[in-house]
Amino acid sequence: MTLGDFEQFVLLAVLRLTPNAYGAAIHREIEKRTGRDPAIAAVYTTLDRLEKKGLLRSWTGEPTPERGGRSKKFYALEAVGAEALAQSYQRFRDMVAGLERLLEKP
Repeated sequence: MTLGDFEQFVLLAVLRLTPNAYGAAIHREIEKRTGRDPAIAAVYTTLDRLEKKGLLRSWTGEPTPERGGRSKKFYALEAVGAEALAQSYQRFRDMVAGLERLLEKP
């Protein structure tokens, strides 16, 4: 399965944040690590798409007072999602092999 760049960012953020991966936290993690500020709607759309593809699973947490009694929707990688991410990472590493010196910051 081929993943787009943003899909990879979302899956990596979910992996890093699990078991506390929810929409706003995922958005913050992507912004912090990439310098990109994606629209929150893009994050949720991508989460939904990845869940429909079977790469993620979601569940609803308990309502919290700080959210006015609303619940958060949490996400975690499914095994197939972890495999797709690992394959994408390996393809990237294969492309970069031998070019590391050229890609380093001056």
